[in-house]
Amino acid sequence: MKSYCIKTNNKEIIKYLLNKFNEITFPNIYYCEKSFNKYDNFIMHYKENDVWAFENVVSSIVSNVIVDFYEDKLIKRLININYFYFETVEREIIYNNCTNFICEQREEIYETLFMNIKKYLQENKRIYLDGIVNFRLTDYIKKIDSIVDLGVNQYIIEKEYKEFISLLKIYVNSSTNKSETIHLVYVNGESILLDKDKNLIKLNNNINTVQYLSDISFSSNDIALNTLLSILPSKIEVHIIDKEDEFINTLKLIFEDRIRICSDCNICRTYRKINDAKIIK
Repeated sequence: MKSYCIKTNNKEIIKYLLNKFNEITFPNIYYCEKSFNKYDNFIMHYKENDVWAFENVVSSIVSNVIVDFYEDKLIKRLININYFYFETVEREIIYNNCTNFICEQREEIYETLFMNIKKYLQENKRIYLDGIVNFRLTDYIKKIDSIVDLGVNQYIIEKEYKEFISLLKIYVNSSTNKSETIHLVYVNGESILLDKDKNLIKLNNNINTVQYLSDISFSSNDIALNTLLSILPSKIEVHIIDKEDEFINTLKLIFEDRIRICSDCNICRTYRKINDAKIIK
């Protein structure tokens, strides 16, 4: 016979465990809830020989308990300990970033947690939930810690991006226009600049001479953006050949009402035909 005892002071966890074990169809598992000393104890007995399968069942349920009752607190604790110098509002944004990353990586994170729990169950019969979370889930904690780092990095990048956009908007709105209408043809994620007479504007690809780039690159069109800021047109006709993306959104934020989006004019149709011909080849 194989037995385990889950120890907790959380009545909601005991209720959760009772519901979960009521739902499973795994045969010959006997369970009950007893209170001893300062703990509520959820006790499980298995009387058959398939111990490996029983360990999987218990590991899965305990993993779900940790995800549902501990993971959010763990994320917030790691943020507060390692990144205490951020303001409360900033830490909330970081937390939201972390939850998004965890959703994206849920399967991998859960597998790590499951394996940590199963290894523990092979060596122990008593499961002190608080103690396990704090001291025994090394690989799982490392995963969550790396997620917190990702959440912080994303926040810093987005913050610097907003500051970068704000500075460029101030520059655009406070400077005198240096040219009239500029056409920006946007196809396959790349920019082609044309002057008001539809002549090609050559982009300066020398990264050492550009003036208006952030320390962090947000798009492969940084050089095109730098050119637009250098010639500072009064109007920018953006011709979308396939689809809008982050770069076009950045242009809208910086140049605001100077931007006009177009998808069906002579320029659009001409470059769409050129692009279609390249695809066919």
